Amino acid sequence: MLRKRLQSVTLADIVVWAIGLAIAAGVIYGTSVTLIAGKYNLATWLDLTVTGLALGGIYALIALGYTLVYGILRMINFAHSEVFMSGPFVAVFLANGLVAIGFWDRYPFISLLLVTLLAAAVSATIAYLLERIAYRPLRGAPRLVPLITAIGASFFLQYTFRGLFGSGLKGFPELGILQGVWMVGGVRIFRTQMVAIVGALVMMLVLYGIVQWTKIGKAMRAVSEDKEVAALMGVDVDQIISMTFVLGGISAGLAGILYVILFPVVHFFMGFFPGLKAFTAAVLGGIGNVPGAFLGAMVLGLLESVGPSLFLDGLGIPAPYQLKDAIAFTILVFILIFRPSGILGERLAQAKA
Repeated sequence: MLRKRLQSVTLADIVVWAIGLAIAAGVIYGTSVTLIAGKYNLATWLDLTVTGLALGGIYALIALGYTLVYGILRMINFAHSEVFMSGPFVAVFLANGLVAIGFWDRYPFISLLLVTLLAAAVSATIAYLLERIAYRPLRGAPRLVPLITAIGASFFLQYTFRGLFGSGLKGFPELGILQGVWMVGGVRIFRTQMVAIVGALVMMLVLYGIVQWTKIGKAMRAVSEDKEVAALMGVDVDQIISMTFVLGGISAGLAGILYVILFPVVHFFMGFFPGLKAFTAAVLGGIGNVPGAFLGAMVLGLLESVGPSLFLDGLGIPAPYQLKDAIAFTILVFILIFRPSGILGERLAQAKA
């Protein structure tokens, strides 16, 4: 048995494992040096952890769109990052209009509700149109064709928004009630971070409940298992697939509002990196698995926030936080190499892949 495995090992396998071991050794060494040096106190680590949880919650809501679509159509909707971008990009005009008439600060909760509903509606509409116009005619085509179409749709949406609204940054107005910090068990948490963490958790539970315990959710799971049999049982497959895109779009629009609460600036390219990181989170947790997407997003958010200071500072890198994106994409590469099914795996992988 051992001899067979050794005979199947190639030079590429050896190189990959050598790189993986070198990175692991660097992470262990850098972490040890950072902790022994005591450069950061407990309060700093807690602040970084809270920031990671807030980012992870946003990535989780975006990742839900990737994982739902993949679960039903077995395709990666790379235009989902622009679905995420479109909601807050349109909502910023409503927010600025409410500021101009004095409504924003006078009725902050209603204002926040209005921009959230608008963002969710815009993202859901664009997701629906993508499915109806770009993907449905290609449903019987080889998998590479809708994948290329998704990339083309991503560029189309990016440059449509750039052409209509310009390439400059647009500030999202801040709410006075979300300024300042709360102390929770001795831990300082910015109000914007608390809203992002709690909001993402509540929205994720609601969306998971829809998928698991509603009639539409049961139909979605049936279509995911077998479209032909689901159609024979009376399920409208086209409608359910459209509803899946709409649900993912709503999730992305809600994530967009939480994102601009943390980082109050919008632009036509704002969905690119969060979208890629959400895809990384979905793969990390097990794409096609909703709890896996949430778990992967939280792990990724923590690694992105804590990792640069913990792993890289001890290696003497002058600006470790500038490499936070490199950490996320390194994780993606190694997950795809060593465990393509992710942490929790994909429940349908054996039957459908």
